[in-house]
Amino acid sequence: MNKICSLLFIALSVTCSNLYAQDTLPRFSVKNVGNNRIVVGWTNAFENISQISIQRSPDSLKNYKTILTVADPTTPQNGYVDTKAPNDKMFYRLYILLSGGTYLFSDAKRPVLDTSGKTVEDAVAAANPDVSTIFPGDTALVSPNTPGAVKPTGPPPYIPSKYVYTAVKDGNVQISLPGDDPSKYVIRFYTAEEELLFELKNLKEKSFKIEKSVFYKSGWYNFELIEDDKTIEKHKFFLRKEF
Repeated sequence: MNKICSLLFIALSVTCSNLYAQDTLPRFSVKNVGNNRIVVGWTNAFENISQISIQRSPDSLKNYKTILTVADPTTPQNGYVDTKAPNDKMFYRLYILLSGGTYLFSDAKRPVLDTSGKTVEDAVAAANPDVSTIFPGDTALVSPNTPGAVKPTGPPPYIPSKYVYTAVKDGNVQISLPGDDPSKYVIRFYTAEEELLFELKNLKEKSFKIEKSVFYKSGWYNFELIEDDKTIEKHKFFLRKEF
């Protein structure tokens, strides 16, 4: 992981409110600060927030790709510096997951040119941050051309998980946790190449769905279900090509 990006991420978490005007979720700010750096920032007033993911797209309606899932979504002021955008005309939105499985998407926004004269380097110097781990998510997925039913490539045949699987009716990802205490579980989602996309924790409901558009592309995805720091299942699911 890029150490500089990690430093920028933590610095923005501490000082973004002083350097860049931030909006309260689900509103957020997107600023072009020059040198191929786009600063995405927000203020969190939700008390029951479980996850925030930043998504980027060349248009405002589809083809969104998750570029980051923040390490601590409960931080009051937070932000991220995108240094890998193809251009400064991309659209950005936030995926916000609340406790109990309720989720929402922010409106899509393009970067506006920052004219404050303050730089991201100013934020780093002021914060004097430590290095922190953030989730990678900037890796393209390989999508198999698999129409209709899934065809296994060899024995044993593919049998879906009974805990994390694709719902037949709407194609979203269904979560059905065992036991009576969902807070004991953590679910980590990966690409087919084992790149970590995001994780769910502090769960409040045993059964809920994740909108398929969060994964931004059809194909195979892996997951890991953890109970009390012990992995109880590693499996995969398939999202149909319909979005």
